[in-house]
Amino acid sequence: MEKVEILTKSKNYHVFIGENILQALTTKLDGFSKVLIITDETVSEYYQNTLIEYFPKSIIYTVPSGEKAKTFNVYEECINFALKAGLDRKSAIFAFGGGAVGDLAGFVAATYMRGIGFVQIPTTILAHDSAVGGKVAINHPLGKNIVGAFYQPEMVIYDTLFLKSLPKRQIRSGFSEVIKHALIADPLFLKQLMQEVSSIDQVNSDKLPQYLKRGIEIKASFVSIDEREAGIRAFLNFGHTLGHAIEANAGFGDLTHGEAVMSGMVFALYISEQNVGLEFNIQQFIQWIEMLGYEWKIPSYMKFDIIFELMKRDKKSINGNPSFVLLEEIGKPLMAEVEEQLLKETFYKMRK
Repeated sequence: MEKVEILTKSKNYHVFIGENILQALTTKLDGFSKVLIITDETVSEYYQNTLIEYFPKSIIYTVPSGEKAKTFNVYEECINFALKAGLDRKSAIFAFGGGAVGDLAGFVAATYMRGIGFVQIPTTILAHDSAVGGKVAINHPLGKNIVGAFYQPEMVIYDTLFLKSLPKRQIRSGFSEVIKHALIADPLFLKQLMQEVSSIDQVNSDKLPQYLKRGIEIKASFVSIDEREAGIRAFLNFGHTLGHAIEANAGFGDLTHGEAVMSGMVFALYISEQNVGLEFNIQQFIQWIEMLGYEWKIPSYMKFDIIFELMKRDKKSINGNPSFVLLEEIGKPLMAEVEEQLLKETFYKMRK
């Protein structure tokens, strides 16, 4: 079992990583008056019996899969269910699922009775990013993760056994965030990934816990310094300004988060080359991600004016101007405003 300590001003906690570790850690989850497990339809279909076996006294509530879970209606339904189930301030909510379930369940925990216990039990690769750091939220029709809070979990239990049932599309989506961590913080890690992973089938290998641990360590290094994203934590949003915009334009759930972010990262690499002089072989990078099956081009039906308006609503925007995480070099990010004309030219360069 691997362990990463997350240090923040509001709370310190551990991320446990390994295969078949959940059962061994159930004693660490004792002490709550009641436990509500929020999971989604897909995960429930595979693992509901496992939940009942490991947490026989818990209550399980199932929500829609993916971004469809992160709506005001589903959030209200979760609150209503918790109230009717009698959860009190000594109760806890466990998130058992991917990033969307973690975001939703964490926001429910943060706001129910002004905050109750919260534990992340992620079941996707993508959630190695979203389960750590305490950002919880739901979506608004005008933007992704617009309504949310900073609320750290009590712990994160990352049992890689649950990753074995992931379809290739979800593996690909999650691996994009691993690549992101390498791009913004560790050129040697990026080199390792590009050398060792030549197809998406090689991601879910015996080296995956090592990749996940390194990604979590990188995220922890930013979160420990800047818990509430007042400064350098924003670097973790590399690729997300365009990514969130095209995700919203497509209709939340039509593109996976990782697919959208990969397009956003290629976009940010091109902008970095033009705007801050990044020296990096972008074409070699594109050849690699194409080998892994990524569709990095922007869908042909999307229009720049609509995407630009969505980017201006991004939480990093200042006075209505979109702000981008760019790379001066691999592992050396910075924040910058970019001229609209360059954004437009790069957008149409990348459109199918």
